[in-house]
Amino acid sequence: MINQESEKPYSPIQSIYPRLKFFLDNREITRAFNKATRFTVDRKLTDPRLSSNPCGIFKKMDIALDFTDEYIFDDLYARFFPLVQANSLSGTNGTQILHVSYLSRDNIYRQFISLFIITMFFAYFFYFFFSTLSYIFVFDKELMKHPKFLKNQIAKEIKLSAFGFPITSIVTVPWFLGEVRGYSALYDDINQYGLLYAVFSIFGFLFFTDMCIYWIHRWLHHPLIYKHLHKAHHRWIIPTPFSSHAFHPLDGYLQSVPYHIFVYLFPLHKFLYISLFIFVNLWTIMIHDGEFLSTGTFVNGAAHHVLHHLYFNYNYGQYFTIWDKIGGSYRKPGVEQFDIKKKKDQNIWEKQATEVDSFDENGKEKKA
Repeated sequence: MINQESEKPYSPIQSIYPRLKFFLDNREITRAFNKATRFTVDRKLTDPRLSSNPCGIFKKMDIALDFTDEYIFDDLYARFFPLVQANSLSGTNGTQILHVSYLSRDNIYRQFISLFIITMFFAYFFYFFFSTLSYIFVFDKELMKHPKFLKNQIAKEIKLSAFGFPITSIVTVPWFLGEVRGYSALYDDINQYGLLYAVFSIFGFLFFTDMCIYWIHRWLHHPLIYKHLHKAHHRWIIPTPFSSHAFHPLDGYLQSVPYHIFVYLFPLHKFLYISLFIFVNLWTIMIHDGEFLSTGTFVNGAAHHVLHHLYFNYNYGQYFTIWDKIGGSYRKPGVEQFDIKKKKDQNIWEKQATEVDSFDENGKEKKA
C-alpha cells in the first residue's frame, strides 16, 4: 500500500517535464551533480539539458566535454539556440524564453560541434604554447644557418600547421564522438581493471601505436602517396619545433588514427587517455626540436628523426626503433648528431646538403 500522506505535493513542473520526476524525487543526486556550478538546484530541476537520460549522460560524458558544457557551452547554446516554452502555467497566453537550450547535452549534433571546438582549441593551444617554449629554450638557432634551412621556414611551418588544424579536427571528431557516447573501451573507475593493468596499458598504448604509425608512415613514403600527402612535411629538411605539426591535414590525421583505434580495442582509463594525448603532442614537438638527448638505440629520439628528414627513407618509428630494425629502415645517428662542434660544422652541413640533393622529389635516390 502507498502511504498517501508521504506523497510529495503535485508540481506543475512534472506536467511539463515528466522525465524530471527522477530529480524531483532524488534531490540529493541533483545536488551532487550541481556542486561546482553557479545554477541553483531549483533551476537545475527545470533545466531540460538534464532531462534526457540523466544518469547515462554523466556516466559516459567525456571529462573535457562535461567541464566545458558546465562552464562554457551551456550558456552559449542557451544564447544561440534558446528553448521557447509556452507560458501556460500562469493562465496567460504567450511564450517564455528560458535561459536553456533546446539542444540537450546528449544531443549528437551539439556534441559534434562542441567536440570540434574543443579539439580545435587544444590543437592550436598545444602547438603554439609548447612549440614556442621549445623554440625559445631548446631549439639551437644556429641550425637556421644550415644551407637546407628554408627562407622564412618558421613562418611557412606555422602557416601550414594553422591551415591544417581545422581539417584534421573535423575528421577526428567522429572518433571522439564515439568515445563520448560510450562506444569505446574507455573507463572511469581505476579499480575496474586494477592499478597494474593501468600501468601496463600505458606501455601497451605506446607499443601498439608505435607499430601502427611505423607502417602508416612507411606507406606514406610510397611514391604514389608521398607526393600527394607526406611530401609537404619533408619540405623541412632541418626541422624546428614548429614543423612538428606542419604537414598535410590528411597526413596528420592518418598518423593519429592508431591512438583512437587503441581505445576501441583495449580498455584505457580516461585520465590516462588524456595524459597520453598530451604526451603524444609534446613528443611530436620534442623529436623536431634538434636537441639530441637520447644516444641509445631503442628510443627513436630527435637525433633519429632528424636523419629521417635528411635522408627520407630511414627511422619511420614514432617512439621506438624496434620496427625500423625489423623493417630494415633503421639508421643509427652518427657522432655529428651528438658532438656540439660537429653538429654545427659547416663542412658537415655541406656534405648533408649534397646528400639531400641526391634524392628526387619523391625521396628516392636519383639514378646516376
